[in-house]
Amino acid sequence: MKIAIFGLGYVGAVSAGCLAKLGHTIIGVDQNKVKVDLINAGHTPVIEMDLDKLIAEGVRSGLLRATTVAEEALASSDISLVCVGTPSQPNGNLDLKYVRAVCREIGASMPRSSKHHVVVMRSTMLPGSMNSVVIPELERASGRRAGEDFEVCINPEFLREATAIYDFFHPPKTVIGEMGARGGDVVAALYEGIDAPLIRTAIETAEMVKYTDNVWHALKVGFANEIGTICKAVGIDGREVMNVFCQDLKLNISPTYLKPGYAFGGSCLPKDVRALTYRARSLDLNVPILDAILPSNEQQVARAFRMIMDRPGRKVGLLGLSFKAGTDDLRESPLVELAERLIGKGREVLIYDHNVQMASLVGANRDYILNHIPHIARLLQNEIGHVLDSSDTIIIGNGAPEFRDVPGRLRPGQTMIDLVHLDPSSITTGSNYEGICW
Repeated sequence: MKIAIFGLGYVGAVSAGCLAKLGHTIIGVDQNKVKVDLINAGHTPVIEMDLDKLIAEGVRSGLLRATTVAEEALASSDISLVCVGTPSQPNGNLDLKYVRAVCREIGASMPRSSKHHVVVMRSTMLPGSMNSVVIPELERASGRRAGEDFEVCINPEFLREATAIYDFFHPPKTVIGEMGARGGDVVAALYEGIDAPLIRTAIETAEMVKYTDNVWHALKVGFANEIGTICKAVGIDGREVMNVFCQDLKLNISPTYLKPGYAFGGSCLPKDVRALTYRARSLDLNVPILDAILPSNEQQVARAFRMIMDRPGRKVGLLGLSFKAGTDDLRESPLVELAERLIGKGREVLIYDHNVQMASLVGANRDYILNHIPHIARLLQNEIGHVLDSSDTIIIGNGAPEFRDVPGRLRPGQTMIDLVHLDPSSITTGSNYEGICW
């Protein structure tokens, strides 16, 4: 392909060298003449392992050159990659002045041919930036409409400094946020031959994925450091602890627990977080990430409570009371906490949980149910149908299989709030359905 790359900093220079290596014809664009001259002389404008070799090869082969003139680049390109910086403002927000400027440049210089030009954002931007900044700026400057006269996509990069060349050719994934398949097809073709999962999704999802990745990486570093801090204080090698931790690919380093939903509970997680953070305090250690876990979990209970209180009607049916499906364990169940808050605010609550109902008759939790939460126990119902028939709002509290047909049993005017994400095929979204994180 013939590709214009706007911005010859870290991401732009690496993309230029690597795409030229794949056989594409690249023209880089930057207002900094020093960067342009360096590339045209076969040198890299940034320090990155092996990038100098790739740029030199690209220039020698005639596949790579650079210019300061946007019109020149657009006239000889089918696709534009925008790799300009998005620095922080003093308040932490992103400064998109460079994005705005380059979008105006591209829009004003966009070829007037019948061929659809594709504008692809590689710059890291907060969700909503494409629709609120990029597309409007391109349309104003070009006098044309995105999706009709030209295509717009976002293709976030996952390049680590010092290993960027390797990361480009061996990415964890290739993500394309697209307005439509036409533009997405063009971007996907850029990476033919690269072995990585290809994920084509909505523009807003692609914008958010990059931030989710980076914040998760930052959280992992901070988490490991706080665990290491506690380990050192008690005479343990934190590196060895984390080495053992990372060998668990089923629960620790895996998708397990990384699914948005309701708060955690049960007999282990809350207790163990409290115990470890107490130990840290007793050692005069500051572990703000670990200290934030339980308050964050409590906020998820509060979010669910506010969602329910915002719905009309006083009668609430809670399906599920144990902290997860398949157990009768009510110890620190966030659904018990939710029920108590609703009762306290005058809501009429009915509860159905088959496992808990059985445990109230026999089982290890009988004493807990009857002696610790008798006011909740009195609200337990034997039949799910009675709860559905008697409630204005239905809460799906855990993922018990018997709740999957509930969406089809709702009557007109009845609301369902989903805390666990039921099988999507059973859900018809609308004003009577709301998920806690979707």
